[in-house]
Amino acid sequence: MSASNAPGISRRRVLGLAGAAAAATGLTACGSGAPESDSEQGGGKGGTFTAYWNPGHSYEAYQKVIKEFENDHDVTVRLQMYQWEELETRLLADLQAGRAPDVLEEPGGWAQRYALSGDALSLQKYLDEDGKAMGFPDDWQPAAVKHNTHSGEVYGIQLHMTCQLLVYNKEMFADAGVQPPTTWEEVVDVAKELTHDGVYGLQLNQDQAYGWPWMLQNGVLEYDNRTKKVMQPQGAAIEALQFQADLVHRHKVSPVPVPSKDYSAPQKAFSAERAAMIVTGPWDLPVIEQSSPDLEFGIAQMPTGRRQATLLAGTSLFIPKKAPRPDLSWDFIRRMTTLETELAATKETGMLMPRKSWSGDPEVKQDADIAAFAQGLTYAQDAHPQTYLSGRGTELDQAWKTLYQSVLMTGKAVPTAYREYTEAARKLITD
Repeated sequence: MSASNAPGISRRRVLGLAGAAAAATGLTACGSGAPESDSEQGGGKGGTFTAYWNPGHSYEAYQKVIKEFENDHDVTVRLQMYQWEELETRLLADLQAGRAPDVLEEPGGWAQRYALSGDALSLQKYLDEDGKAMGFPDDWQPAAVKHNTHSGEVYGIQLHMTCQLLVYNKEMFADAGVQPPTTWEEVVDVAKELTHDGVYGLQLNQDQAYGWPWMLQNGVLEYDNRTKKVMQPQGAAIEALQFQADLVHRHKVSPVPVPSKDYSAPQKAFSAERAAMIVTGPWDLPVIEQSSPDLEFGIAQMPTGRRQATLLAGTSLFIPKKAPRPDLSWDFIRRMTTLETELAATKETGMLMPRKSWSGDPEVKQDADIAAFAQGLTYAQDAHPQTYLSGRGTELDQAWKTLYQSVLMTGKAVPTAYREYTEAARKLITD
């Protein structure tokens, strides 16, 4: 287990829901049907307030906020639980029918996308009034603000924020006399020292999202709306892809990833002590602790390529343009994102949060694991800051998946795979 045993935030409540979008997979939607109309809700006060929510995030800390909200506004809050795919299906059906929930949680990027389509409400007038009192934007990580901004106006408020870091086997590192790598060159050198007797120094993930930290470290932008080009600068993109491909096919310090919809293969190899390092988020830590309670692991910051970077993940809250009572919806968001609520949710579940004051809180800082990821949040980046402007985000992600997996799994030449990807992307964007 990790060496962290700090009081206040228990590691076994821990980080378990910190990647909750993944952790909640397989849960069914709770509550169904369209939100009630404004007339059914009884106008300004009373009636039902509908929030679309992820089933992994129904925390006691949030239930406390909800009870206070209900009492203060004389409403009944109905949390309708959906996995992300079915939540968006529900939302699109609502919008087509001319209705919408009061507020919804989204997995990242939706606030911008629905702002572009005209279906999200700008929060700017509320922030002009309340922003200073709630510490926005100064108390939020800059990436969390940018992640929810379209055309200079804010459309969403970050609820949770997490990232990927380097998790390593302390005993293996001690036996080899090596330290966690801080540069790409050190990644190769350390992984070579640790690769022997059926153990790989590092295991890459077959899931394309796990390729992004390395791309971001080389300053790669997925889509540039000004030039309409993808994966630029070209040289930096090819270099970052080649680095990952070489770990598998040239240096042989990482096994060839196996095609699967399951992203847990590196975690399973790490737990079985067949991999000395993996790149992952806090969602994997409780699984490692449960399956391998005697394994001593450490958490290191991501190595530096041309810069230090890792992948921003997390959820945000936004208000649909057709929400029946936007003022009420804003008050709900404001209450859900206070520092007090953030700290209560972290103490309960280990969830990571976007406020700078959260990162600086003593209870957060004294838990070594949470503090490590909190540090990672300071340089986490959105992998898709302009992609929503293309209107082809889903299709471009599938094209990236093909590119990423072809060079890692089949050993396709990186320049060839990159060229095929850019040609496919250009057709998508110009269609």
